[in-house]
Order: sequence, then structure tokens, then C-alpha cells
Amino acid sequence: MLTKSELYVVATPIGNLNDISLRALDVLGKVDVIAAEHVQTSRHLLKSHAIGTKLITLHQHNEAIVAEKILALLAAEKTVALITDAGTPGISDPGAILVKRVREQGHEVIPIPGANAAVCAISAAGITDPHFLFYGFLPTKSGLRKRELEVLKSQNCTLIFYEAPHRILECVADMIAVFGEQRQLTIARELTKLFETIHTCSLAEALAWLQADTNQQKGEFVLLLSGAEIPEKSEISAQAQHTLKCLLSDLPLKQAVKLATEITGKNKNTLYKLALNMKEGKAQ
Repeated sequence: MLTKSELYVVATPIGNLNDISLRALDVLGKVDVIAAEHVQTSRHLLKSHAIGTKLITLHQHNEAIVAEKILALLAAEKTVALITDAGTPGISDPGAILVKRVREQGHEVIPIPGANAAVCAISAAGITDPHFLFYGFLPTKSGLRKRELEVLKSQNCTLIFYEAPHRILECVADMIAVFGEQRQLTIARELTKLFETIHTCSLAEALAWLQADTNQQKGEFVLLLSGAEIPEKSEISAQAQHTLKCLLSDLPLKQAVKLATEITGKNKNTLYKLALNMKEGKAQ
């Protein structure tokens, strides 16, 4: 049984219709109304699971107005589910305005988790960096897009973007202009669909790879860009210096540096230079 006057934020498949949870189907079949981004798109999903719940339209252009109608439904003790065309509502999709208004009015908002393109892509990309920054869609105009990329240039975590097929080439070209050619890019397109592709290469190779096959320019894209490298700190802590000094008093220089590197985790070349200075009496 669902609780009256609650809004359920329901994730739906991003391509494969089987990627929907049993809980999501249960909720969508029991609520009084489903607010959908595009009724025709959502009706196809619901029909495939024999769900006939009433649908109303909520998209980016009418969200503020429809939010008031949904608040009236909740006030009348109705239950409402929010879905978008694909994925999780409110993430580069409509929904945040509605959720904010519902919470402000004291009604419960219940998330029903499921598919998300960004998480889907990063899970299959083999990226070992444990941190990422989800940006979503970049500006559509090149000048504004480059400006946003410049702001992100120093981030040392994986950067995640969404991009449309008709902008993919110019988007990658702008990334090369801002970040250079060496960073690694994972291009994930048509995730969970028939022509799903996940390809990793340098930015220098990415544009040529896309241009070589126009089929790879089709579909919805998730772009995973490696972060900026963290510069090696040249300064060495007093503790590391003391460790190296103690080792040098009993061991040959190379062995002392090797052990100091293992103990302190500091850069081997930096410790070697410091060890030479210590031997020559230039460092204390």
C-alpha cells in the first residue's frame, strides 16, 4: 500500500525496457497519477508492463505550472509518481522544481532508484580514480562551452558530461582546444541499447575516431574525461628529512633513498637530490 499525499520520484530505463525495478513497476501501477516528461514515450514503457495509470505532462517548459496542480492533488490525498523519458528525474532532466515545491509544502518525497546514464557509463569504463564530478550538459555555443571547460580545467577528478549527437564533434574539438590532446576520454553512447559503444582513447584520437565512422556520432553520449594531474610537491616534510638523514648514517645512498621512499611515500627523485645535498653538507 502507498501512503496518501506522497510524491514518488521513479527512475526508468535509459534504453533497455527490462532495466526497471519491481518496486518501480509496483509504484507506477498503484499511484493515482503519473507526471511524465512526454506522455507518448512513457505510455510505450507502461504499456509493455500492462500499466494503465493516468498520465499528465510535466516538462521543462511547464514544470512550475504543473507543480501547482500536483500540489493540489497531494493536498487531496492523492499519490503521484514523477518520471522522465529515461533515467532518473531531476538529473539533467525536469523534476527538481517539482520536488522542491512538494518538500516546501511538507509532503513526503520518496525516491525509487534505478537507471542513470552517468553511473552506467562510469561503472563500465574501468576508471580507477575514485572521485568524479558530474557536470551534465555543457552550453550549446562554442564560446560559452569553452569558458565552462576552462573553469573545470584544474579539477583533478574524472569529469562527466552529457552530449547530444549533433554537437558531439564540436564538443570534443573544444575539449582539445582547452585541455590539450593528452587527457583520456571515454566515449559511451547508446548505453543499454542495441548499438551500445564504450570506447576509450586520448583526446587527440577521439575526434578522428568519431569522424571515421558516422554511426559513432549517433545516439546520446556520456563523456568521461580524465582529470588534471596533481603536480608533485617539491617540499619534503621535516619528518621525511629526518628519516632520510637517519638512514644515510648507516646505509649507502641508493639504499637509503629506496627505503626512505617506501617509508615516507615521497618522490624517489626528490629524495635522491636531497640525499646528495646531505652528503655534500648542503642540507641539515
